[in-house]
Order: sequence, then C-alpha cells, then structure tokens
Amino acid sequence: TSNVVLQHLKKHGQLLDTEIAASTKLPIEQVRLAIDELSRQGEISRCTVTKFRNGQPFESVQCRISGYYPPAAPGRKPSH
Repeated sequence: TSNVVLQHLKKHGQLLDTEIAASTKLPIEQVRLAIDELSRQGEISRCTVTKFRNGQPFESVQCRISGYYPPAAPGRKPSH
C-alpha cells in the first residue's frame, strides 16, 4: 500500500488523503496508515488540514513528496 501511495504522489504531486483514496480505490484507513509509515521514513511531508463542508469541519491529511515545493503562484511578487 505504501508503494502505491508513494507512486501516486510522485505522479500527481501534493494531495489530500481523501483524494489519494478516491483515485487509488484504497480504503481511507489504509491510505492513512501508508502516509504515517512514509512520513516516518522521511519519504513524504504531511500536515493536518481542516476543511469545511456544508458548514461542518472535517480533518484531512495533506501530503507531498519530501523536498518538493509547489511552483510559485502567478502574479506580482512583493519586493524585499
């Protein structure tokens, strides 16, 4: 399971645990266990995020390959 999750993140970049579960057809519990294992091994970075659906909060885990930084958003950048 960990290898499937790792390969999926390498292919698709930063994702939520629910997105990984939906795409790979793996149960969310297995995905979260794989994320925990990969995080302990230093393969991925993870953080907990709170989102709201119909006004109700739910927690999810967002993760990406360690050392990967998403590209900067387009537009003006502040001067230093």
